[in-house]
Amino acid sequence: MKKILSHHDSLFKKFLGDITIARDFLQIHLPEKLRQLCDFSTLAMESGSFIEPDLRSQCSDMLYSVQTTTGVGYIYTLIEHQSRPEKMMAFRLLRYAVAAMQRHLEQGNDTLPVVIPLLFYQGKTSPYPYSTHWFDCFSDSELAKSVYTQAFPLVDVTAIPDEEIVTHRHVALMELVMKHIRTRDMLELSQEIASLLNQWVLQPELFRGLICYIVERGNTSDAKQFLHQIAEKATDYREVVMTIAEQLRQEGEQQGIEKGILKGREEGIHLGEQRGIEKGRQESARTIARQLLANGVDRAIVKMSTGLSDAEINALMD
Repeated sequence: MKKILSHHDSLFKKFLGDITIARDFLQIHLPEKLRQLCDFSTLAMESGSFIEPDLRSQCSDMLYSVQTTTGVGYIYTLIEHQSRPEKMMAFRLLRYAVAAMQRHLEQGNDTLPVVIPLLFYQGKTSPYPYSTHWFDCFSDSELAKSVYTQAFPLVDVTAIPDEEIVTHRHVALMELVMKHIRTRDMLELSQEIASLLNQWVLQPELFRGLICYIVERGNTSDAKQFLHQIAEKATDYREVVMTIAEQLRQEGEQQGIEKGILKGREEGIHLGEQRGIEKGRQESARTIARQLLANGVDRAIVKMSTGLSDAEINALMD
């Protein structure tokens, strides 16, 4: 069976690999509205395949680049060889088109190209029994259209006023902290944070994660004072705050110890290097001095040239 399918694949690629034939094929089969967007004189083959390995015995694909009225675009042609059509082929075509867009971006482009998927079918069942509109792959196509034909929902916490955020019930704490974590001193927000903690109870692990996030990632001018104010104003969390404060203190001490050890090692290595260099210089000076003395050079000149002391020169002469 695979051999038969490979014959389909081979013929398809031989014909559609000829740009003249490919141009005719696309000009004949693309919808008129899409044809008008393309300059087929610029049609060119692109390398690569986007089909998953488990489907390659059933499908072949070809990718063409073409200049359009809005810039470079692509036409992705897929041929389905299998005798039993793929119900989700419209979704596969979309995925392959997105993969082609991704490769376009990886080539240094900063806008998405239009990729036109085109399915060529030659299976036994006729006509093709499934829709090629990917919305029809959903159980509720109308809902899918309402989601995917408009801008995706955006929660821009940086643009939501604090007065509105504090009304967001259980999620208010997370939103308020994440909005200001880079731009505000968390100490200034301790009152608002404590108020929300009193209003909406957090599980211990969530509270611990929130406080550690603030202390470790926030622009907190005085972490100790921040923790003190939270413990004072949100009394239900006092025990957890004290535990966190103790853990942070221990971690700080450990980091200080490790930093001191590292600094000591670095200083030791530097000192060793300096001593090694100095030892090398002294040995070189003694070697030069020996040669000068052996050649009868005056002692005073040897001393001045090498920087050796009288005692060091005497030791060389012994």
